[in-house]
Amino acid sequence: MQGVLEQVAAGVRSVVGQGKQAVSIPALARVPLNRFGMAVATADGDVVGVGDWDEPFSVQSLSKLFTLALAGDMRDRVGREPSTLAFNSLSQLELDEGRPRNPFLNAGALVTTDQLLSTTGDAAAALRGFLAAESGAEVAVDLSVAESELETGHRNAALAHLIAGYGNLHNPVTDVLRNYVHSCAIAMSCRDLALAGLFLARTGRGRATQVLSASDARRLNATMLVCGMYDGAGEFAYRVGLPAKSGIGGGVLAVVPNRCVVCVWSPGLDRCGNSVAAVAALEIFSALTGYSVF
Repeated sequence: MQGVLEQVAAGVRSVVGQGKQAVSIPALARVPLNRFGMAVATADGDVVGVGDWDEPFSVQSLSKLFTLALAGDMRDRVGREPSTLAFNSLSQLELDEGRPRNPFLNAGALVTTDQLLSTTGDAAAALRGFLAAESGAEVAVDLSVAESELETGHRNAALAHLIAGYGNLHNPVTDVLRNYVHSCAIAMSCRDLALAGLFLARTGRGRATQVLSASDARRLNATMLVCGMYDGAGEFAYRVGLPAKSGIGGGVLAVVPNRCVVCVWSPGLDRCGNSVAAVAALEIFSALTGYSVF
């Protein structure tokens, strides 16, 4: 696998640096575009990597995957259908009458954060504890990113108020937003994220406990396949063929059921908010290994 990763890194060298940083969060706009890291954690817990695979980065919407796993069954409050509109679209939420189209849109993640806040009292702390337990690493919030996102997150605030207006938030909007932003501002490396996500490749079995039932793990992977890459999910499924979740910090986490979890990071984003180099790396990885759900 180490040799495969070195081939992938060589194959994407000309792509690294393409795209744009996430300008909606000023702290992320300062991250150099030339970063690239990739890690693979196998089902038995071994992990290998290449490039900047041990460098922490802002997980952003990768947190939505883990928050959803902890929140439990949300089907009465959040849908499972892909969206053709942007991940922070107000019009999509309005059309869906306050029930977000899927849990990986910003609106959907606000509702899952609300659910986890209700059950734990501190959704962001519960998420950090889970990620630390599964990865075996220290997990912290990058407060500079959190403050930057809170200062400029007017659209997320609008989404939260709109959801509340439809009666689909159970906690105060300010509390939900704070927990959501502090979850997105968690900083982790490719290595640690790949290890944290292994329960999705092991039919829900985590490092020490059964995180999800086998059927729930299968459903979460299915939701990632159709919704995890925003309005680029169809193109990603066509090119790569694996369940995956992206974040505007430049990370993409992909699952190969029963085999491994792959995490790639490179800050340059395409028009959908997905990392240009990470998507290219996963396409090469899938071609070299033959790993695909199809």
